[in-house]
Amino acid sequence: MNVLTNISLLNNFNKFCLRLFRNLRTAPTETSFTNRSHLCGELRSHNAGENVTLCGWLQFHRLNGAFIVLRDWCGSVQLILPKNIIEEYKSLPLESVLEVKGTVSLRPQGLENKKMATGDIEVNVSELKLLNMCMSSLPFEVQSFNQVKESLRIKHRYLELRLPHLQQVLRLRSKFVMSVRDYLANKNGFVEVETPTLFRRTPGGAREFVVPTHTPGKFYSLPQSPQQFKQLLMVGALDRYFQIARCYRDEGTKPDRQPEFTQIDLEMSFVDQEGVISLIEDMLQEAWPEECGPITLPFPRLNYHEVITSYGVDKPDLRFQWKILHLKPEHFDSVQGIFQKYLTSEGLTLQVLRIPEGAKHLSNKEVEEIKTASSLKVADDSVKVFQCKIKEDGSWSSGLSRHLDDTSRCRINSLSGAEPGDLLIFAGGPKFNPHLILGQIRLNTANLLESKGIKVREDGFQFLWVDNFPLFLPKENGGEGLESAHHPFTAPHSEDLNHLYSKPELVRGQHYDLVLNGNEIGGGSIRIHDSKLQRYILSDILKEDISELEHLLFALDCGAPPHGGIALGLDRLIAIMCKKDSIRDVIAFPKIMGGKDPLSDSPASISQADMDYYHLKLKTQDGHSE
Repeated sequence: MNVLTNISLLNNFNKFCLRLFRNLRTAPTETSFTNRSHLCGELRSHNAGENVTLCGWLQFHRLNGAFIVLRDWCGSVQLILPKNIIEEYKSLPLESVLEVKGTVSLRPQGLENKKMATGDIEVNVSELKLLNMCMSSLPFEVQSFNQVKESLRIKHRYLELRLPHLQQVLRLRSKFVMSVRDYLANKNGFVEVETPTLFRRTPGGAREFVVPTHTPGKFYSLPQSPQQFKQLLMVGALDRYFQIARCYRDEGTKPDRQPEFTQIDLEMSFVDQEGVISLIEDMLQEAWPEECGPITLPFPRLNYHEVITSYGVDKPDLRFQWKILHLKPEHFDSVQGIFQKYLTSEGLTLQVLRIPEGAKHLSNKEVEEIKTASSLKVADDSVKVFQCKIKEDGSWSSGLSRHLDDTSRCRINSLSGAEPGDLLIFAGGPKFNPHLILGQIRLNTANLLESKGIKVREDGFQFLWVDNFPLFLPKENGGEGLESAHHPFTAPHSEDLNHLYSKPELVRGQHYDLVLNGNEIGGGSIRIHDSKLQRYILSDILKEDISELEHLLFALDCGAPPHGGIALGLDRLIAIMCKKDSIRDVIAFPKIMGGKDPLSDSPASISQADMDYYHLKLKTQDGHSE
């Protein structure tokens, strides 16, 4: 790959930088606080004749050192070295740090590089100063096209940060956060408050990190969110709070999950669900980067029952409109065999999902693999899944044909919109389990088709509000009792209060999630501000030890206003915004699998002296203390 091709990789980033400059209130003035007069990527033909001072990293050598390319965060520029110093610097290792002085000139006619933002000019160097020589062999080449193992890239993240794609992401993230702060604090009267990161255990929810102290048997916990603190701020009459909050959860690392992550966290007094939703929509539209394209308000809304029955998941990707169809006895003239029990037995249902062109592009083996993977995801063998392909004449190429008459098959084709080349997936079973499996099949099939180059999803950003969640769900581990669908501080719908003391599983919560392109990026609720109601839910329904929350319950008794809020996952939002598959690609110093940090080799052991100070002992695998 030649030098010009390498340089062209920076072109899109240079354009982004220019847009960024135009959007900032004041462009950076290098002469005011640095040794530079300009940034490498901002020089243009109108700068011809100017004397400039540039600083940056040596990107490339050309023509035996006569030409070099200097790069900083803004972009790159070609330099022409005087003959008397070419020999001295032609062997200088790439990524060395330089300061140069020179004069900007137009490139000779016909030699302009239109693929390079600074391709109309070059700088004739008069002075060159080596600020720091780079080692001759780096752990990997600092080139956008260079494929490097993730663990190595993160171990030396400071090198990868020099690449344009990470520079762009982190600067876009910073710009977005600044716009959010401006919208909340300057335009809507929110107060930014930093809440403690050394706290105590929160009942329920995710597992928390524990921090030992030198007091025997006493520990802090790192908060999984500032939930209690922001409610206490409402009791304290702050009225409107926000924070770019650091949160911690001792959970496995995934592409969309880290042990430590960042939320846009806010809370308001004297507000209802509509007020929170309206604020968030306006905030996102205000702060949304122009580079990402427009978003349209208001965001669509669906309730929990609608998304589960239509999409089989509570965070559907609406960029493709494959819907689950509920089949009823009246849809059939006659039915027998495998379908019959799902249509006639109480508690069982039959659902169908149409996969457009699924028969055309998916083999029988691929369909079986998707069915198996989707069933394992839901882990319910009470659901039976069947499929059939629609042939050119509209008939079914499946053993299912013998269970239905021609009229019923035609009616199902019509109801589902099935056409020749499509695939129909049926699922029968109890409760919502068929919907959940078809929801997984829907997502897995779309991913497989797109991996084959078949466009399924529309371009752009599809937001969705999901509300009217159940307040409680059966315990995920299968044990007896209920657990909070959101968190135990979510207020029940006022019209469902009569069920709270007799049939709590029927109560809906004032909980709302914000979904973007099939990812939950935010969750919030109107909170319980009555201490008696909060005590009853914690102790009688959730069976939690309320002694760990006495501070909050006492505060609610001190005159707590009605209040509500939301937390948006900043890392996940930026990743979707920048079309990245993992939040690690939008975090400056991320963790990898297992929560490990290759850069600092943490988590790490501590000395025996520190173990003694914190009264800690290690246990062997057999449970004995070391």
